[in-house]
Amino acid sequence: MSEHRRKPPQPQGGGRAAARRGQPGSSSGRRAAPRGATGSPSDSHESGFYGLGGEERSPGGRAEARRAAQRSAGGRRRAAEPAGGRRGGAAGPPGRGRGRPAPDKKRLIDYPRAYKDGWRRWVPSWKLVAGLFVGFVGSLVAVAGIGYAMVGIPDVDKTATSENNVYYWKDGSQMVATGGETNRQIIAYSEIPEAMRWAVISQENKTFLTDSGIDPKGIARAVFNMARGGQTQGGSTITQQYVKNAMLADQSQTISRKFKEIFVSIKVGAKLDKETIMAGYLNSAYYGRNAYGLQAAARAYFDKDAIKLDAGECAFLAAMLKGATYYDPAGAVSIDPAARPEDNQRRALRQMQDTLNKMVEYGHLPAAERAKYTTLPKWQNPRSNTQLSGQIGYLVDLANSYVVTHSDETGITQDKLQRGGYSIYTTFDKKKVKELETAVTKVQKANIKPDKRPDTDTHVQFGGASVDPATGAIEAIYGGEDATKHFTNNADQTGAQVGSTFKPFVLAAAMTWGVRDPDLGSSQAQDERTIVSPKSLFSGKNKLKIKNYDGTIWKNEKGEEWLQTNDGNVSLGTPPEYKIDLREAMRESVNSAFVQLGMDVGLDKVKEAAVSAGVKASSLDGSTFPSFSIGISDPSAIRMAGAYATFAASGKQRDPYSVQKVTSKDGVIYTHKTATKEAFTAKVADNVTDVLKTVVEKGTGTNAQLPGREVAGKTGTTDGNKSAWFVGYTPQLSTAISMFRLDDDETNKNRSFLEMFGTGGQKKIHGASFPAQIWHDYMAEAMEGLPVKTFPTPEPIGEVVNAEPSPTPTPSQTETEETSPSPSPSPSETETEPSPSPSETCTSFFGCDENTGGANSGGTEGGSGETSPTPTATETEGDNRGNGNSSGGGFFGGATG
Repeated sequence: MSEHRRKPPQPQGGGRAAARRGQPGSSSGRRAAPRGATGSPSDSHESGFYGLGGEERSPGGRAEARRAAQRSAGGRRRAAEPAGGRRGGAAGPPGRGRGRPAPDKKRLIDYPRAYKDGWRRWVPSWKLVAGLFVGFVGSLVAVAGIGYAMVGIPDVDKTATSENNVYYWKDGSQMVATGGETNRQIIAYSEIPEAMRWAVISQENKTFLTDSGIDPKGIARAVFNMARGGQTQGGSTITQQYVKNAMLADQSQTISRKFKEIFVSIKVGAKLDKETIMAGYLNSAYYGRNAYGLQAAARAYFDKDAIKLDAGECAFLAAMLKGATYYDPAGAVSIDPAARPEDNQRRALRQMQDTLNKMVEYGHLPAAERAKYTTLPKWQNPRSNTQLSGQIGYLVDLANSYVVTHSDETGITQDKLQRGGYSIYTTFDKKKVKELETAVTKVQKANIKPDKRPDTDTHVQFGGASVDPATGAIEAIYGGEDATKHFTNNADQTGAQVGSTFKPFVLAAAMTWGVRDPDLGSSQAQDERTIVSPKSLFSGKNKLKIKNYDGTIWKNEKGEEWLQTNDGNVSLGTPPEYKIDLREAMRESVNSAFVQLGMDVGLDKVKEAAVSAGVKASSLDGSTFPSFSIGISDPSAIRMAGAYATFAASGKQRDPYSVQKVTSKDGVIYTHKTATKEAFTAKVADNVTDVLKTVVEKGTGTNAQLPGREVAGKTGTTDGNKSAWFVGYTPQLSTAISMFRLDDDETNKNRSFLEMFGTGGQKKIHGASFPAQIWHDYMAEAMEGLPVKTFPTPEPIGEVVNAEPSPTPTPSQTETEETSPSPSPSPSETETEPSPSPSETCTSFFGCDENTGGANSGGTEGGSGETSPTPTATETEGDNRGNGNSSGGGFFGGATG
């Protein structure tokens, strides 16, 4: 470039560029001299390269000079002008330069990157990424090495043996010790069937024989799920399951425990052979039914040694490893209502078939052999521990159920309970439990003869429960003949309808809320009510046409009327209207009076009264039908005893409970605290008790009289004579006794309640017969030694409703009324079923019942507890029960007595 085209250098004193840079006296011009240049501008001009006074160039040329200038001034420009401009530092927009100047000192980690502008500064170099990855992997290896070195191999024989749970009677004496140690037996690998080994390998870990003890993909999935709060399962191999079962000290589902499990599994996989791991896993796993280990499971489900299990049974037990609560075919409804036997059987069969299919797919089972196992193997009832025979198994089950269902208070889950280590102090009175069992056995042996009367005396069952009204403590139960032979606890759940023992709740509702005024609108009638006195009059007419509270005829959704009958199709009360007061109607168990009373009060109030007394709402069926008032629901014996205890306690309700205290090695972890609610006022409850006293003194419950003691109670028999009850109480103890016929084969999905006509050699079974007799025999012993107490004298209550005579109800076109029924039959007369008049005509579309002379039930007869579109409950008890009948071929009512 020629000299005359270059701009002369600026004086050293500054210039506009220097001023812009804020550096007065700067000697740099547009182009800085190379590093080390000392001459003045004139010198440089005079000794130029061509000898013509031009600028002398360094060997690097003009580009080198520019870079040298940038190196010398770059740092100063950045400090003074963060957004410096191009060439010479003139200010300009950021990011417009040709790259950032080099830092004065080289950084260990060049991030953000010094030589890049804009977003490129934040993109890490491949060297940085590679270095970080190597460092991360190295850290993991180091952590894994440390973890691997620190963990040891657990001893399954010591750590995987559950402790006992010890159960105590009310007096503190030991009832039974049962738990892990009593239901585990370690067996050798050679005693484990080959089919069992292949079953768990095929279903749970097909790479077991070749893997190192862990499944990296599964672990990553499990850790990810735990981190986001999702499912914590799915990442475990057989080796990991073995390790988990052996590490009983910490079974929490946390990431730290998962890592510990991984490290131990790696060491176990490296140190132990596969046979040892497989045997340890199958010996430590939980199979349900309190069975830990394969041998205990084989005994619990099939009553055989493990070595004798066939391929189908092995696949079945492999399914139990997924969670016996939902796969045990016997069900576990006391733990979870979703674990019903039929649902569990379906799940178990599906899982078993899947396991067998995989065994064939992986070459571990011949297809011909697999074809033999298409249904569930024959399993036995879930009790193999002989210590749980008699009533003990039922008591333990009831206590366990209470502890688990109240886990928010006890802190004990099902898994924790199964691992054991708890001392459980129950409310069960050893003496009373024995006396109740003796009373039932005495009646059963004396009267029930299945060999002599196989058609009527087979499948007869009893249930019972006693509750302390002062606390709600369950002092005794009768769950069945033997807990090792009959699984269902008849004190806790049966599905047997309660019949006329439900009528006291109707009376309590009438005394609490009153009947509605028929002359007022529905909304106003809810507010304008009349409290009912026991002297109130209602119709005891047989085949009474049931009305709504406003006087209109009640009809179902098909437009069918409801004609309520009494036992033997007799009318009770003073003719011609057959008015009868509620005390007398309760004493003689008159259905028509209480069905109409329930309609006048409102069935919603009747249900509310039952729930307030202590009956579970889930057990109350058909609350929109008139027959609801006469017991088509199926509460348990425990709940019925507890509800009547509310009347005994003058309206104070206390939920039944079976566990007083729980302790562990850490001390007392739970103590029951009685919660008292006022279900009814003392005036209401005491009046109900006073009415129920007449039932025992001179009504259908005379068989329950206890000389020298006051007793209140009620008999009940249900539709089709399929269940019978007596529920009664003294001031100190409330007891419920039930009797029914039900196929004891719990694998039969179609089993149903059976009629009891002719059972025990009697024409019918009434609540006043065997149930009342058992109640009497038991209570006579249970009350021995206790002080004699009387019930409180009731205060007058309510008004006499329907005191004035009303027109005689118009009979239906198909109804022929008896001409001369007894106004108020004596107890002895009511125990004999009168024959229906020959002129009576049955026109129900359900057909006629030859046993009762009335309409045959088509609804919830049989005590299934399921609400039918047309529920019925035909009263067929000797204590004046009857069955409903419909007018004009219509809908008929159920009954109980």
